[in-house]
Amino acid sequence: MEAVVFSSFLLPIEERVKRRFCSAGCVKCSPVSLALRSDGSSSCVPSECSSSTLSSSWGGNNALLFSFGPFRGGLNQVSRRVPPSRKQGLMMIVSPKVILTEERGSSEDRNAGGSRLFENLKDDVPLLHSRQKGVKSGLPLPDLATVEKEETVDLASKDEYPALGEEDKLWVRIRQEARWDSVKEPVLASYLYSSILSHGSLERALAFHLGNKLSSSTLLSTQLFSLIIDTFMEDDGIRRAVREDIKAVKGRDPACNSYSHCLLNFKGFLACQTHRVAHRLWNQGRQSLALALQSRVSEVFHVDIHPAAKIGSGILFDHATGLVVGETAIIGNNVSILHHVTLGGTGALGGDRHPKIGDGVLIGAGAIILGNVKIGEGAKIGAGSLVLINVPPRTMAVGNPAHLVGGKDSPAQLKEIPSQTMDHTSFMKGWFDYVI
Repeated sequence: MEAVVFSSFLLPIEERVKRRFCSAGCVKCSPVSLALRSDGSSSCVPSECSSSTLSSSWGGNNALLFSFGPFRGGLNQVSRRVPPSRKQGLMMIVSPKVILTEERGSSEDRNAGGSRLFENLKDDVPLLHSRQKGVKSGLPLPDLATVEKEETVDLASKDEYPALGEEDKLWVRIRQEARWDSVKEPVLASYLYSSILSHGSLERALAFHLGNKLSSSTLLSTQLFSLIIDTFMEDDGIRRAVREDIKAVKGRDPACNSYSHCLLNFKGFLACQTHRVAHRLWNQGRQSLALALQSRVSEVFHVDIHPAAKIGSGILFDHATGLVVGETAIIGNNVSILHHVTLGGTGALGGDRHPKIGDGVLIGAGAIILGNVKIGEGAKIGAGSLVLINVPPRTMAVGNPAHLVGGKDSPAQLKEIPSQTMDHTSFMKGWFDYVI
């Protein structure tokens, strides 16, 4: 194992060399562990030290130290060889005090890892330097839009998803956002590196993240990663849908401030992508595995989607908590559904018994749609509504039981696509007096 340490130019030299870790470099007092300690302590208790060394102390025999001075002396490097028999793995921490990478593997793997690390961070060094100058001089800190050239990447185009081997503009953007977040929030750097920056494609990053999220003591993350990445790479439709979904979340939810935020933190997006994998397994006759994934998604994300349900692309499951989608339900393209929505069946008999949601539909929070009913294209279902019959296209159904705004004979017609506008309340104007 090899530890790579960058001493930061943001602190005086006295602070840079201050020891915070025990000389043994144990697991519990490594920089990675200390950064994540819930008690906020900055050093370990000797009695807590583990016998498994991490060689992350400043004086460890396997330390590899790089020092960025005030950018006059260039890069000073002192390296030491390490045994090549260590297990594979990679972790990184970036902080105002120290940037640490621990890499395990062969010497070739370590060299490649070091190159990737420099490639990921080389543009952030002048950024950190300029931020430090701004702090000292009282000037505003540099903004992502003025520092990152990749901010100009155009994601508004309707190009098809990239074929294997082609440039993926969305993935480039996600990586840039992750690198920027690593600079702004050093405690997240190890997490961001392992979840995004260490991967070569959006598919691999998403498979890795889902594998870690859904794993259990008996369902290993490595097994899930292999299963998910294989499914992604075998199905072009899923690869396209993943990109359309993540753009839909970023475009429709003002709370989503970046694509990387959606990829890592939006459980509705993550639950939907896991369903895509489970649905393909179901269609391949692997029902037991598909149902196991459904169960894990229900436990982890509190979203219950039967693997047989059919879901289009450009989907936003906003918040997603309590979402239930039945076995024979169908959800079209560019649909937005909020939390605690039920697309359920009725009766104890099998067969086609769940709702069919058309393209561009918006379903408000807490809405319940039961039975084999059709919600027409571009329709809107108000929050808390109970829908038991068909809803015509581009109309609004509200209430319990639901009725059409404007009346059954001449319902009001929507001019815009509700799933895109995410407007839940404009229909109230002129319809009735709202009194509390």
